Parts: sequence; structure tokens; C-alpha cells
Amino acid sequence: MSPAEAAALGACVAAGGVAVFPADTVYGLACDPDDADAIAKLYALKGRAPDKPSATMYFDLESVPAAGERTDAVVRRLLPGGVTLILPGGLGVRVPFLAPVGRPIMQSSANFSGGPDARRLDDVPQAIRDAADLVIDGGELPGTPSTVIDLRTYEDDGQWVILREGAVPAGLVRSLIS
Repeated sequence: MSPAEAAALGACVAAGGVAVFPADTVYGLACDPDDADAIAKLYALKGRAPDKPSATMYFDLESVPAAGERTDAVVRRLLPGGVTLILPGGLGVRVPFLAPVGRPIMQSSANFSGGPDARRLDDVPQAIRDAADLVIDGGELPGTPSTVIDLRTYEDDGQWVILREGAVPAGLVRSLIS
């Protein structure tokens, strides 16, 4: 995303809107993680059950919540990049790239729940694009979703598990965590 597109994304989310945007892996939907109405709209667009969690995306490392010295060291090795980290308390965290968005966003893939991931803006269902408050075209993306890594108990016991292998291969994750 260009700086202007990143600023537009931040402004849209700050105003309570839902945006379609290019992440590092697939197209996503974004809203303010503290705005119940925006969250309800995002979930309705996707047809997603309200009890299914979404990740919070940050665009600078300083904003990622602290999770303990040991876990924070792993976070700094893995981010930014194509991973979603599940931290203590169950918070899913992503830092796909560094950009001047100015705020964290709640994000989910820009598809109908259970549908194929969108590599191109044209792959995002028309109904979602039409209902979004902002749509940013970032061209074609790699199309592989993030690798999801559970670090909830890592601080206490050093245990972690890959819940979904995606953009970052398991071998690379092992080498960065070990």
C-alpha cells in the first residue's frame, strides 16, 4: 500500500467504516476492533458466525501488545511477515508490513466465510466490494493466507504449535522460534 492508501485505510476505520484492502498474503476486510457496529458489519458481509475470532493487525511493531520477555523476542523475530500469532489471552496478532495506517485494525479475509481467499480485487465477492466503505486495489497478491502460530503458553513453558501452515513454511518458523 502507498502511504496515501494506508492513511485512507486508517481514516476509514477511524470513522467506523469497513474497508477492503490488500494485505501481504490475500485481500482483507478491516474495521475498528473497538467498534461493535463496524465489527457486526464486517461479520455480516462475510456471513461469519459472531463467535468466530478475528485477528488484530498492526502496522508498526511498537503497538503490538507485550506478551512477556520470551514471547516478545519471538514476536520480533517473526514480525512483520506472513504469520498470525496467537498470544496469551487468545489475541490473534498480525503485522503484515510496516505502513502509516496510524491505528490497529480488526481484520479478516475478504471472502464469504469458508470461501476461497482473494488474490486479486476481482476475486473479492462483488457484494462485499459494493458494501465496503473503502476499496483499495493492490494488484495481485501471493494468495496464500498467513501461517497461524499459537504462542499462548510460550512464555511459561516454551511450547508453541502451528495451527495452520500458510505463507511462512513450518521449517522457517521452527528456525526463527528455536
